[in-house]
Amino acid sequence: MLTVTTVNVNGLRAAAKKGFVPWLAETTADVVCLQEVRAEADQLPAEVREPEGWHTVYAPAAAKGRAGVAVYSRRAPERVQIGFGSAEFDDSGRYLEIDLPGVTVASLYLPSGDVGSERQEQKERFMAEFLPYLAGLRERAAAGGREVLVCGDWNIAHQEVDLKNWKANRKNAGFLPEEREWLTRVFEETRYVDVVRELHPGVEGPYSWWSYRGRAFDNDSGWRIDYQVATAGLAERAVKAYVERAASHDLRWSDHAPVTVVFDRYL
Repeated sequence: MLTVTTVNVNGLRAAAKKGFVPWLAETTADVVCLQEVRAEADQLPAEVREPEGWHTVYAPAAAKGRAGVAVYSRRAPERVQIGFGSAEFDDSGRYLEIDLPGVTVASLYLPSGDVGSERQEQKERFMAEFLPYLAGLRERAAAGGREVLVCGDWNIAHQEVDLKNWKANRKNAGFLPEEREWLTRVFEETRYVDVVRELHPGVEGPYSWWSYRGRAFDNDSGWRIDYQVATAGLAERAVKAYVERAASHDLRWSDHAPVTVVFDRYL
């Protein structure tokens, strides 16, 4: 079996103080993809930087204290790649991929955006560059007899069932028509599969992010923006997908919850 978890840690140093370390010690995942690490590797405590039993790869952002992605794997990566060939984004701590036997696993932190701002324009530029990269990645993997799994915080809720208050968010970043259409292109044009949705067709959520403001978590007023997106051959092997939602608000170590998928596949 191959078990993969993805989670936006909302600052790994802070998450480590709130419960990430015991969670990592208890997880049965073979691969853990992290986003919004917001730290250089040497700024992390040893039990987080190089936890026993894990191989770790970090891609911090050039801008200190921003973004940053990482991948933890039980097996040593055969290949590591930071960025996707973008002059603008390769040093922004937003994309990292590793090769394991038969599968390429990537950690993605897509920009969040904000309507009418430079941040939204940056998000749109990222999306425009990343889509053809995804298509090429799938083609290269297929030629080599490999599968691909891109995990992370995509910062887009694809359908109305992917966020609680969709009517109020139709003009907000993360649920704009053009963003949703772009994600549709990921699934239809480049032929990737939204694994969690495939295993939970039509249901609300399962949400993976809740604002710290108000009682969003207690009311389960969330968004599903953390995805595991796989090539078809790997997606067909997915047998279970779930969100590791904390039992209560005070037990959260991030505003996101880990999203875990179990694949019936041996590495």
